[in-house]
Amino acid sequence: MTAGPLVVLVGPMGSGKSTVGELLAAGLGVPYRDTDADIVAATGREISELFVDEGEPYFRELERQAVAAAVAEHTGVLSLGGGAVLDEGTRGLLAGLPVAYLSMDVEEAVRRVGLGAARPLLAVNPRRQWRELMEARRHLYTEVARVVVATDDRTPEEVAQAVLDALELKDV
Repeated sequence: MTAGPLVVLVGPMGSGKSTVGELLAAGLGVPYRDTDADIVAATGREISELFVDEGEPYFRELERQAVAAAVAEHTGVLSLGGGAVLDEGTRGLLAGLPVAYLSMDVEEAVRRVGLGAARPLLAVNPRRQWRELMEARRHLYTEVARVVVATDDRTPEEVAQAVLDALELKDV
């Protein structure tokens, strides 16, 4: 088996990466790690603050470093921030790893997160912005993913089981 995380979750904001990741980790008896949480812990600042105060390029560099460290160090379940796949180096690091893309449509995103102010990339016209983000990112999520799991109208438990089934891992 390849060294690195047992499962890597990618997908848009609100797709359930953190919730599903925690369920997967608990069920598999392995640790859970979230690169956004790593960035918050390292900087002492929320992601939205970093975007507003320092700008997206600054945040993306922190994210690139956080993902590289997590892929190198972590052997459990790993969730990446929604934009992590934008970095070509990050996509290269994910090659060959068991990556699951948690997909959802815009209506599900609205239902789950409301596409509100805590999401700096969605501050103006959130539905249109979300669709534009997905047009720019969907092919990148698909490129890095070994499996795609739709999350629409599914509970986190159902999504976690679908990831396990798709990656042929033991049941939670």
